[in-house]
Amino acid sequence: MAADGVATLTDVDQVRVERRIAASPAALYEMVSDVTRMGSWSPETTSAHWLGAAHGPVPGARFKGANKHGWRRWRTTCTVLAAEPARHFSFDVGFGPLPVSHWSYEFVPDGDGCRVVETWTDRRPGWMIRTSPVMMGVSDRRGHNRGGMEATLAQLQKAAESPA
Repeated sequence: MAADGVATLTDVDQVRVERRIAASPAALYEMVSDVTRMGSWSPETTSAHWLGAAHGPVPGARFKGANKHGWRRWRTTCTVLAAEPARHFSFDVGFGPLPVSHWSYEFVPDGDGCRVVETWTDRRPGWMIRTSPVMMGVSDRRGHNRGGMEATLAQLQKAAESPA
């Protein structure tokens, strides 16, 4: 933390993974930004649905995510921050009034395919980070999320590159 109390980049707990997928940025954006399909790619998210009048990815739209790890189950509320077709999709995750994380997907053209870059940023307060191993059963959230993100992008690749 900087002397003025403002977080610096070195204070941020973040994981970034990427994978080249033989599909267009537009097709991959459509797959990822349809949060109702996230349970098909993610090993931790089991389902998601739009809240209120939202029916798709636009900034400010909210959705509820259902997640699992072992026998533990929980739900989070997410708010879309960016929804730029074929370029960028991101959202913040909260648990009640508490910030939990920020997720971002970038779609970068790469020859006849695309590099998908998934980034997770931890936004939990310190006390939540300290109690998380007991509550969530995950002692290394960064490592756990890295593995989950790699699995998510592998499943996304499998779906995107499979014949229709």
